[in-house]
Amino acid sequence: MRILAIESSCDETAAAVVEDGRRVLSSVVASQVEEHRLYGGVVPEIASRRHAEAITPVVDQALKQAELSLDQIDAVAVTYAPGLIGALLVGVNFAKGLALSTGLPLIPTHHLRSHIASNYISNQELKPPFLCLVVSGGHSHIVMVEDYTRMKIIGRTRDDAAGEAFDKAARTMGMPYPGGIELDKVAEDGDPFAFKLPRPVVSDAPYDFSFSGLKTAVINLLHNSAQKGVELNKADVCASFRYAVVDCLVTNFLKAAEDLGVKRLVIAGGVSANSLLRKTLAEECDKRGYEFYMPDKSLCGDNAAMVGSQAYYEFLSGNTAGLDLNACATMSIE
Repeated sequence: MRILAIESSCDETAAAVVEDGRRVLSSVVASQVEEHRLYGGVVPEIASRRHAEAITPVVDQALKQAELSLDQIDAVAVTYAPGLIGALLVGVNFAKGLALSTGLPLIPTHHLRSHIASNYISNQELKPPFLCLVVSGGHSHIVMVEDYTRMKIIGRTRDDAAGEAFDKAARTMGMPYPGGIELDKVAEDGDPFAFKLPRPVVSDAPYDFSFSGLKTAVINLLHNSAQKGVELNKADVCASFRYAVVDCLVTNFLKAAEDLGVKRLVIAGGVSANSLLRKTLAEECDKRGYEFYMPDKSLCGDNAAMVGSQAYYEFLSGNTAGLDLNACATMSIE
């Protein structure tokens, strides 16, 4: 089954053709990073306008790259939640128009489920059930993936997401957007034990995260040193902050796995590209004899290939939509 998938939940306009949920025939991404970098973050109205401009050529390019025509496509899939509402609406309405004009089935796909599905492309042997740590700019969840379309949230952030904390800390240090990527690079040359930063704990929910206090702690460290005229080693600050965030993520994730008796662990989302997170979890899972899977770094960010992968399993479970499909800014992965 060949699915033409569309993704426009934030600041990447993407289209891909995916066969049977695992084989990527094409994947095209038009990024808006350079434009949003001028403002230090994503400007929703600009993102929506750029999606409207890019979506037709991006879809055309995806079909061309796959060497297929619309007549050879079996279904259209689109991210409809969660995300920036204006951005989502561009993709949803384009997909609905395409489905109407071609008579193809329309498959609504959840953005976070798609991030998890990126692992099916990178790891052909991976099948549910497994425990997944989903970490991105807007989300930090521990999810029990019982089946391809049945998922249960085990833990979540109570405030900031891990990716948001990385980006805001990086911005305070004067790094360009998206700061989390730059912070990860600079941290490689720093001492992770140079600065002692807190490890927030949610007392009534051992698997939940809280990154707001940790983010505030590093921002206060930077501001206080600047007021005193003390220059801190940027690499050490980055390394210490990255280590603290990863420590929180890994500790809760492994505790959940141990308590639930799960020995197959997966990571997904933009922050799953973080080098320390990947290295630490790979080592810890190896020590415990757990299976560990992670997506290729090229699939960690927003893309349509992951949408096409998840859409295949949504279709098999009977999840299709009519022309009344609407976009939703927030929606549980469950």
